[in-house]
Formats: sequence, C-alpha cells, structure tokens
Amino acid sequence: MDALRSSLFAIGMVILTVPYSLLALACRGFKPLTRYRIITTWSSSVIWLAKVICGVRYRVLGRENIPPTPSVVLSKHQSAWETMAFQVIFPPQAYVLKRELLRVPFFGWGLAMLPNIAIDRASGREALEQVTEIGKQRLQEGFWVIIYPEGTRVPVGEKKRFKQGGAVLACAGGAAVVPVAHNAGEFWPRNAFVKHPGEIVVSIGPPIATAGLRPHEVNSRAEAWIDAEMRRLFPHHFKPAGPQRAAAT
Repeated sequence: MDALRSSLFAIGMVILTVPYSLLALACRGFKPLTRYRIITTWSSSVIWLAKVICGVRYRVLGRENIPPTPSVVLSKHQSAWETMAFQVIFPPQAYVLKRELLRVPFFGWGLAMLPNIAIDRASGREALEQVTEIGKQRLQEGFWVIIYPEGTRVPVGEKKRFKQGGAVLACAGGAAVVPVAHNAGEFWPRNAFVKHPGEIVVSIGPPIATAGLRPHEVNSRAEAWIDAEMRRLFPHHFKPAGPQRAAAT
C-alpha cells in the first residue's frame, strides 16, 4: 500500500513541477521576495500532497524560539522532506545547495529563480568564502539562511562531523544560529521512493547569539543541542550501549 501511495504521490509531484517551473521562469522580472512567495507555494503543495496521499504529517516544537530577525538555521539533514517543509515553517529563506542542482530540468529552473546560494563543493575554501559573502547579503536582504552542517543527507541514527560554514556566516553577519532536530528520514527515507505514513517531529531550539563567540564555539553549541535533542525525542534511532561499553562508562 505504501508503494502504491508513493507512486500516486510521485505522479502528483510531476504534475505540479512542470507548470511551476514555467511559472518560476515567468517570475524572473519580479522582486526576489515576490518571486520567493510565488514559487515556494510549490513546496507547501508538495507537503500537502505528502500528507493527503502518503500520510506523512508533521508537528513543530519550539515555534516560540524563532527569532524576529533573519537568522542562520543549522539543521539535521535526513531527507528531501525538510528542504520543502522548512519553507513552510520558517520565514523566507535562502538555501546553500549544490550548483549542479540548478541544471536539473524543470526542478532546477525553479531553484535558479530563488535567492539560494549555489556552490561548488569541490572548491573548498572558495565555497566557504562564497557562502559567507553571499549569505551576509541574503541576511541583509531579509532572508534567513538554511544550512545543513553535516553537508549531506545522513541516514536515521547516524551523524557526520559538523562543518563550520554556517557558524562562520552567522558570526560574520552578526546573526543568531537556530538549531533544528527532526526525524524526517524515518518516514521519508534518504534516496527512497517509498514514503511511510507517520508524524515527523521538528524541534526548533533556542537561538544561539553569536556575539563574542568564535565560529567553532557556535558550531559546538548547535551540534551539542541537536545531538541531545535527537536522543531525547528519538531514542529508538540509537543503539543501546553494549555491556562492555556500559561498564566502561
């Protein structure tokens, strides 16, 4: 049944994406915020389809922690779901994404019309400088910046080292960092066609003020909060300590 629902959902996405890509191109002459508000109705439509067809619901904890001024979101990255849902949950935003995504037919056309920060991951230091320079500009323009510090989608229950790009941007731009934990990969798995019904929980942590802190300190605080919140909300994602490890601790 999940496979059938996922097939219907995929058909619905195609039906939505083709006309929206053309709409995005037609919005080229509009102001960035106007383009954003029009084009991202695609995301809210996809999230609605996922709920109605696949039974993928979501609940947000900590909405009161969202600051009134543009900030940098550092979030877990488990699936494609959060890349769309965050456009519904948070104020207008810019994503740091792989430049090659802009070359994807139809989908990439829409991305190119949004105020995203497209980088070449292989360029190393140059990519970090680009994120900082363009990210500061986006913050000044009133857009939030969404960054996945692990750099890629990570399977449920696993983690990768947090990169400092988001923290560097926040410190350089004088913006707060908002840590986010969620379990989207549990119901919308990484690189999986089949979606599973259930409730995704998105937890927004207290903003981390960057004044007087170095990027590695900001990054460490965000990582510590996210790790602790993931274990608090989703303990079933993590293997219990074995007898030897438990004895050692």
